[in-house]
Amino acid sequence: MTTRGKLTPATLKNTITNEVVNFMFNPFEYTITKPVTWSSEGNQGKNTPKLNFEGGGARTISLTLHFDGQKSSTDVTTFTKPLWKMAMIDDTNVNAQSGKGQPPPVIFHWGGDLYFKAVITNIAEKFTLFTDKGVPLRCEMTIALQEYVDETDTPAQMAGVSSNNQSASTVTVTQDQRLDHVASQNGTSQREVAAQNNIDNPNKIPPGTQLQVTKKK
Repeated sequence: MTTRGKLTPATLKNTITNEVVNFMFNPFEYTITKPVTWSSEGNQGKNTPKLNFEGGGARTISLTLHFDGQKSSTDVTTFTKPLWKMAMIDDTNVNAQSGKGQPPPVIFHWGGDLYFKAVITNIAEKFTLFTDKGVPLRCEMTIALQEYVDETDTPAQMAGVSSNNQSASTVTVTQDQRLDHVASQNGTSQREVAAQNNIDNPNKIPPGTQLQVTKKK
């Protein structure tokens, strides 16, 4: 599937249901931010205080999406309902600590490098065109995503036994997961993972394939 402009679309995937929303129009721009917290303390007789690093926060992405059902006279909410679903509680996705349902993690993917596992922290929909009966045909959606690391994702994130300054792990490839993503998530290179697992074509790895990944500590 392509965008209205015949481009490869950016996508947002519900990681619980595996439902994928292909954007009708790719974002014109997006913003990535990351908080970095420092505390200051007195530095008597100096013009600047001493700074102590407290820690880094999760990255966030903010983007605006456009949807248009005018050409087919389709209610535009038909296309945006799956996005709202990603911001709603899913009772099958239970928080291990609270025992309550929570919205699903999502994956924003565009191009070769932007692969962002996150949760939706804010979503808004503005309707900009209607039929004579008030049916919305066109809208803008603004979405904020916050980077998410699931501790239960240890096979795909970072798990294994370490020895000789190396950490070995087994990674099970999921649908739509690419070899370069597996490599970057485990602190190694695509070439090293391919060589270790005798992979000739890194673009054709069946889901469910188990990869051995070794990285330096």
